Amino acid sequence: MTGTSALGDDLRRQLYLFVSSQPGPISREQAVRALGIPAHQAKFHLDRLEEAGLLESEYVRLTGRSGPGAGRPAKVYRRRSEDISVSLPDREYALAGELMATAIDEATEKDTPVAETLARAARNQGRNIGIAVTGLGTPLQRAAKALSAFGYEPRIDDDRVVMANCPFHALATTHAKLVCEMNHALLEGVCDQVGGLTASLEPGDGRCCVLLQEDEVVA
Repeated sequence: MTGTSALGDDLRRQLYLFVSSQPGPISREQAVRALGIPAHQAKFHLDRLEEAGLLESEYVRLTGRSGPGAGRPAKVYRRRSEDISVSLPDREYALAGELMATAIDEATEKDTPVAETLARAARNQGRNIGIAVTGLGTPLQRAAKALSAFGYEPRIDDDRVVMANCPFHALATTHAKLVCEMNHALLEGVCDQVGGLTASLEPGDGRCCVLLQEDEVVA
């Protein structure tokens, strides 16, 4: 949010686009010449973009010389290589893409149905999510804690967890069966790891298609 909000200023956005379009790092002086702005404005906005995580910097000698008389190093900027994205509500399309790519690789290598390998990849990922949950609490509380980090917006409703958000919403709209079964397998993996819970595929309006239910305790 900090990174994208930094682009709300027109001049700052122009600077970011200029830096991003260059084949190498650019200096403040290059930004001044390209945009026709005062040096103090270039410095201020470039540094703000760096603070927001959109640019990274280093100090280099632009003359190419070293040693005495080579001059002071200048600060140069380049676009950061890491992706920055904001989605409200939260979506996890990168996770879905990773699971599908893993499934396709395995299906191609082993001549196995993709649906089968996707379910396996998703369930393994769900177990990994469950492993990350530490601390005290009921199985419902631990599962909700784990899934809140992945945009599910879970809430505990008596003996079950209801998730108000589908992290794969756009994909589920166009490929409902594939994505809902993947999501179900992922949440089954979470339940496997946390213990004491069952994931059931029960689509409903305005929420995730899967519910987590406490297992009945047999006396």
